Amino acid sequence: MVDFNFSVFSAAPEAADEDTALTDLLAAAIGRAPAPERWRTGRAGMWCTVAPDGAPHRPQGWKLHVTATPAAAPEILRRCLEVLLQAGSAFKFAATTDYVAALNARNTPRGHSGKFVTVYPESDDEAVRLAAALHEATAGLPGPRILSDRPYATDSLVHYRYGAFTEDRRLTNDGFYAWMIIDPDGNPVEDRRIGRYTPPPWVTCPFPDNGMRVTRPEGGSRKDIVIGGRFAVENAIRHTNKGGVYRAVDVRSGDAMVLKEARPHVAADMEGRDTRDRLRAEARALERLQGRRLAPRSAGLFPQNGHLFLAQEMIPGTPLREWTADSIRDAGWGPHLAPALGMARRLADLMIEAHAAGLVLRDFNPNNVMVRPDGTPVLIDLELAAVDGGDEDVPLRAGTPAFSAPEQFGGAPPHATADYYSLGATLCYVLTGGPPHFMEEHPRPRPLTRRLTEWLAARTQGLDLPESLRAVLVELMADDPGRRCTPARARSVLASCAPSPVPPQARRAGTARRHAAGEDADPGEDAPEWLREACEQTVKGITGQLLAAMEPESPQALWPMSCAHGAPDPCSLQHGAAGCTGALVRYMRHTGDPRLPDASATASRWMLDRLRDGTRRPSGLYFGTAGAAWALLDAGLALGDEGLAEEAVAVAEALPAAAPGPDVTHGTAGIGLTALHLWARTGRPLFAERALAAADALAASVEEGPDGLVWRTPAHVESKLAGKSYYGFAHGIAGVGYFLLACAEATGRAEHRELAVRVGDGLLDAAVVTPRSAMWGAGTGDPPTAPYWCHGASGIGTFLVRLGAATGEERFLRAADLSARAVTEQSWRSVLGQCHGLAGNGDFLLDMADLTGDARHRAAAWRLARIIIADGAHRDGGIVLPDERGDVSTSWGEGLSGVLAFLVRLRYGAERLWMADAAPAPGAAGDAVAGAAVRGSAP
Repeated sequence: MVDFNFSVFSAAPEAADEDTALTDLLAAAIGRAPAPERWRTGRAGMWCTVAPDGAPHRPQGWKLHVTATPAAAPEILRRCLEVLLQAGSAFKFAATTDYVAALNARNTPRGHSGKFVTVYPESDDEAVRLAAALHEATAGLPGPRILSDRPYATDSLVHYRYGAFTEDRRLTNDGFYAWMIIDPDGNPVEDRRIGRYTPPPWVTCPFPDNGMRVTRPEGGSRKDIVIGGRFAVENAIRHTNKGGVYRAVDVRSGDAMVLKEARPHVAADMEGRDTRDRLRAEARALERLQGRRLAPRSAGLFPQNGHLFLAQEMIPGTPLREWTADSIRDAGWGPHLAPALGMARRLADLMIEAHAAGLVLRDFNPNNVMVRPDGTPVLIDLELAAVDGGDEDVPLRAGTPAFSAPEQFGGAPPHATADYYSLGATLCYVLTGGPPHFMEEHPRPRPLTRRLTEWLAARTQGLDLPESLRAVLVELMADDPGRRCTPARARSVLASCAPSPVPPQARRAGTARRHAAGEDADPGEDAPEWLREACEQTVKGITGQLLAAMEPESPQALWPMSCAHGAPDPCSLQHGAAGCTGALVRYMRHTGDPRLPDASATASRWMLDRLRDGTRRPSGLYFGTAGAAWALLDAGLALGDEGLAEEAVAVAEALPAAAPGPDVTHGTAGIGLTALHLWARTGRPLFAERALAAADALAASVEEGPDGLVWRTPAHVESKLAGKSYYGFAHGIAGVGYFLLACAEATGRAEHRELAVRVGDGLLDAAVVTPRSAMWGAGTGDPPTAPYWCHGASGIGTFLVRLGAATGEERFLRAADLSARAVTEQSWRSVLGQCHGLAGNGDFLLDMADLTGDARHRAAAWRLARIIIADGAHRDGGIVLPDERGDVSTSWGEGLSGVLAFLVRLRYGAERLWMADAAPAPGAAGDAVAGAAVRGSAP
């Protein structure tokens, strides 16, 4: 049986009421085929697999793909079945038309899109024969071009590429799976699936030319391309599955232009409408708005090589999403309200004028508004716009999550009241910096008005937002479309709103103090009782969701994993089972929830089974085996399971003392932190020796640069981090400095403390300091980043406050306090998770409270918790929260488990997870350090 190679495309599990039209076609075709008993079929996620008995185990070769639109998929499959069953070939296909639609969606990864049927020929000759037969059988039917492949012929649905047949996945040094093929010398090479045809250099194409082997003339570039007879392409702004967006120059006028491309049959619906129809709709909308300065000037639609292009003037300026972030960051929370109110009035006017022109916009959101340098907002990306009362055929069930009205996603026909909702959501964003993600709730959804009221109260803590404006935002986004207020009423209320007359400097200081303390929170106390209760309910709800989402029978992943960054190691801390297990064990230790011992034991055994399967894993803390060992040990100790704890120790003992990279997430610093943790929990001298070896390896690999100490992943290492150096905690010198300090505190090794102090001083030199905050760029010469754990003030402050506490040096404590102010002043940022969000920032504020004794930091952490809690949606007894893309993720880095750990720590008190702050086991330190001195501690 061919071991089919599964895509990283994320699909829902098979449902009981799933459409069976395509699988019914297969069953009928096999029933008619000679010797039907020889065929074996199966189901793996979105794929239906089909292979005859005795199918060869060919590991790689020329594979075929057949594309299809959802509407044409049944007929295309029927014709393919006639060819493939007759030939006795192994193949797979997307099992439902919904999966076909997902494969063809506008933003499906370009390397995976369009592949409805995949065929695994027995030989190159077989591949050529099947390609010809399938091309003839499917001629004239519709389907999108497969970008990773070469078409068999012009307009053919059949495509080919050289790649893996069997699922030979291997974990990279960065902790993500890559599909591999073997080169002629026997070396594994990544089978890359990208948005262009890239065969390995050692293969020879066996297929006939058919006019498809066209290459760009030597020395040519995109700047040589003139399309539509007048538009010279300069560069690509972005590429997506639906087509590119390009900067261009009109050679007739010299004007700067934007060209938007629509590929045929992408995002096609059951009526045959695709991205080209959306582009035509945008052209109609621009024509209707022509001369009003509400949208770009259109230069017309034109076809090019079967694709459709729309040319429109380039609007100088900034997307509203960026304008809002810049405004709040530059003015400060509170003072930003004056420019935000001015922009809100202009946005209401913009919608009023668009409606007066007879348009229903249907996708009004901060990404689809451009702000000119003079502050004037302009509509862009009008692909979903419809003429009010018109009869044109427009796609329904479309929009932007958090900004489009619920009834629009339910398939309601275009109506201006849906735009009212979008205006309200966009104004919420402009005023608060956060998108109002009201994720679906069931079985008993709370009224949207109630959820929005709670969300506004949380998001506007410390902000002097007029009550009349709060009320109009709620009215704009009312549950009942018929009860929503009009943009004209919103404009009238906005006209009456004015920022406080208090001088800006005094207002900034006052709002900063309120913002730091948190509304309703006394800086001397933890939080009001109602907020503590809400936190407990959210913790219980997230825990229930994590328990419900566990799939112990799944061989691929214990918890559903986001594939946004690739296919991650299912045992890892950052994206997999270790992070979820660590958070659940932490909750179990504090509450004794009777559901958790069995769940923790199940998760631990699931991880151990995978750790024993022979897979080569990187060794790092967040993306490798070290994090799994840490989580397993904590589970074993919490459960009182000595056997599990010993197995965790055995996993940790097999780790190296150092890794090619230096950092906390992938490299030596994270391995050293793991060793310190295991030493503290077990008292075993081996782990003290490992920690010292890791510290010595880092001391030996440090570089003295013009801007201070530098650690970097060597350039020859296959990693996205290769050759780079950073300041932050996850990948940079702050994390390395923290490990060196923790090791020095545990072992008394003065040289490691001295090196940590030098790291701290280097970070102070690199800081961008104002009277209000300290910020850092990702690395030398970079502008300041958002103050997060990964890169930025939250993670760097995590190190500096510990360095200040350990050394008593005021300069480090002062910088840590300025880092906390940066975190507090930018708590309006919307992401909720640990790595780039409020949960990680909240953990840092708790560090500040614990290490300095300053209660205002704990109050600020409660303020962040209130924002997180207000974003929760109730589902079947659980609570879910939006991740960075507005989806639900269980992961530590961006999803539910990282948020759970912060809220448990805030509510019940505990040390921070995945940090080596605990002291070594009693009596172990001296013996271990002495032993290491005798044996030497080089890695």
